[in-house]
Amino acid sequence: MLKPKEQRVVVLIDVQNMYHSAKNLYRAKANFAEILKSAVSERRLIRAFAYVVRTKTGEEKPFFDALIKLGMETRVRDLQEFYGGMKKADWDVGISVDAIKCANKADVIVLVSGDGDFIQLVEYLKNQGIRVEVMAFGKSASSKLREVADEFIDLGESPEIYLLKK
Repeated sequence: MLKPKEQRVVVLIDVQNMYHSAKNLYRAKANFAEILKSAVSERRLIRAFAYVVRTKTGEEKPFFDALIKLGMETRVRDLQEFYGGMKKADWDVGISVDAIKCANKADVIVLVSGDGDFIQLVEYLKNQGIRVEVMAFGKSASSKLREVADEFIDLGESPEIYLLKK
């Protein structure tokens, strides 16, 4: 097993999942700087992706710029609005494709999402010999996703670190 300093890590952050979990569970905002810092820990960061959604107003641009300043590559998708008012901005396939594309360059992939749609992705990556760590707020994370991950880090156990004070 590689020592932590020798481990190459890729971080994939499902920003919408973290944003809504923090907002709905704690009425707060996720602290993406601390999440990234903990995800990397003492290891070598290869790439960090933040999957974000752009609205028509563009009000989130300063937030996107802040993520870039933290060293993250933003993957941006426009919010889709359907007839009848339903809105959708699903990054599951994009996150999965990036994870698979980066797997040969990483020893560890940290998935920052509690979305149960990623269970098959985690199982696939583990079968490729990749260590998969999942970080999410435990109260809103899929229990099966928690089980299949090599390690689950519950951000809700340290809200003083992973949430921004208003």
